[in-house]
Amino acid sequence: MRLRVSIRTTARELEWRNVQLPGRGFCYSLLQKVEPKVAGRIHGEGWGTHRMAPFGFGPPTFPQARRVKGHYAVGGYGYLELGSPLHVVVEAWAKILTTTPMIDWGGVALRVEGVDIVDPPAFADGTATLRTVTPVVMKGSGRGPDGVRTTRQAFLLPWEPEFAGYFAQSLQHKAETIGVDPDVTLEQITWAGAKRSFDTGKGKKAGAQVEVRLRGAPETLGALWSWGLGQATSGGFGWVSA
Repeated sequence: MRLRVSIRTTARELEWRNVQLPGRGFCYSLLQKVEPKVAGRIHGEGWGTHRMAPFGFGPPTFPQARRVKGHYAVGGYGYLELGSPLHVVVEAWAKILTTTPMIDWGGVALRVEGVDIVDPPAFADGTATLRTVTPVVMKGSGRGPDGVRTTRQAFLLPWEPEFAGYFAQSLQHKAETIGVDPDVTLEQITWAGAKRSFDTGKGKKAGAQVEVRLRGAPETLGALWSWGLGQATSGGFGWVSA
């Protein structure tokens, strides 16, 4: 389940560090106002067996905004998307956003024009081709060819040998976290973008956009579409294009 928030702004640019950085706190603050116990549980201990934060978001997007050198372009009408496989989370967001006239996103004022709940596609044949609009973050073992760990910040890129295995494992962990069928398979990585890094407030995380073909139960695929792919989705990484 997702929320698609229609927005408008007279601003023309947003600092790159603020494209994703405000989103995690924004999502928690909305949830705290309506479902404080749920917000406290997710933030404090994580949800389910793997103690995850089961939500994601896409950055404010303005399709008609003119490019601004050195900045993220905004302006005019656009949209902001938030999503979670937990209906209680999305419904709480919707309740508060329908009475919120303005959003402050990294110092840019976004006027709320409308809020719509969007259900996931049916995925009736048990397959899904999902393409992300933000980089997928995935950490690997951090071990070199000799098997010795050299780093704990081993961000993997889609073309690296460990990526597919760790990515497939993350899909299963997400399914187990929310109690849907974990028998989900990464069939193919059909496209990968360039390496990109974004500020998380505690350093940068690196990854790349991907398009993947998955096979699994329709409910599981819908949950992944609602949540996002890879790690750090609560920071806006791995958000799936609608």
